[in-house]
Amino acid sequence: MRQFVTGFITGLIIAVMAVVFYFIKKRSAVASQDDSQAKKLAELSKVTGGIAHEIKNPLSTIKVNLQLISEDLANQASKTGNLSRSIRKLAVVHKEADRLEQILNDFLRYADGMAPHLVSVDVNNLISDMVDFFTPQAYSHNVTIRQGLSGEKLICRIDENMLKQSVLNLFINAQQAMDNGGELIVRTYKKDDKAVIDISDTGCGIADDRLGHLFDTYYSSRRHGSGLGLATTKKIVELHNGSISVTSQVGKGTSFLIELPVCS
Repeated sequence: MRQFVTGFITGLIIAVMAVVFYFIKKRSAVASQDDSQAKKLAELSKVTGGIAHEIKNPLSTIKVNLQLISEDLANQASKTGNLSRSIRKLAVVHKEADRLEQILNDFLRYADGMAPHLVSVDVNNLISDMVDFFTPQAYSHNVTIRQGLSGEKLICRIDENMLKQSVLNLFINAQQAMDNGGELIVRTYKKDDKAVIDISDTGCGIADDRLGHLFDTYYSSRRHGSGLGLATTKKIVELHNGSISVTSQVGKGTSFLIELPVCS
């Protein structure tokens, strides 16, 4: 058990150091470019401050539980006893470690330069694949997915993996808005020369004073939210010359609309 704790702490230190070196490398690379990159540097600085703050919360929980584990092991080393308390505390550590990893992954996805690899894809097929992929998770949270796909092909030039990440972010966001279950409604249709992806939920809805900040870097209304999911989604959509918007009613639900140019 002591070896596990020691190994965990070592791995955690290495991970945090890697992130610090990543920050330094990123900031140096951007600073060495011309003044047109100043805005990007300012945004990266803001995100860096946010990620540092986010790292502190799970790390505090990890430190407390590691201390409790150490005390348990010290007290029980000389006698035979029930290790259930230690096991519970290790479970908490594991959960917080997973959350820390997710925060770091979200940050790295957002901070890395994104260069989409564009190919012609039928958006209907992409959405159908994502619904199939997400259905088990939705089911486990008492969420029913209803889909209505366009009867015509919606061919767009997109990076399939990147757009799937955007859609998945919106699915997860919708599921988290429905603590007691509900419906996730996914539709596609053509509007003028745009392919529209409409992702709606029957969740708690979003107050008007929060709507304008949803896509801001490091804005999150959830206690354990990284604040990068929707910001990353918006960034990906805009890299495809598309747009994303949101409407919501408190107590009724929220709808996100992604519009992408259709191939002529």
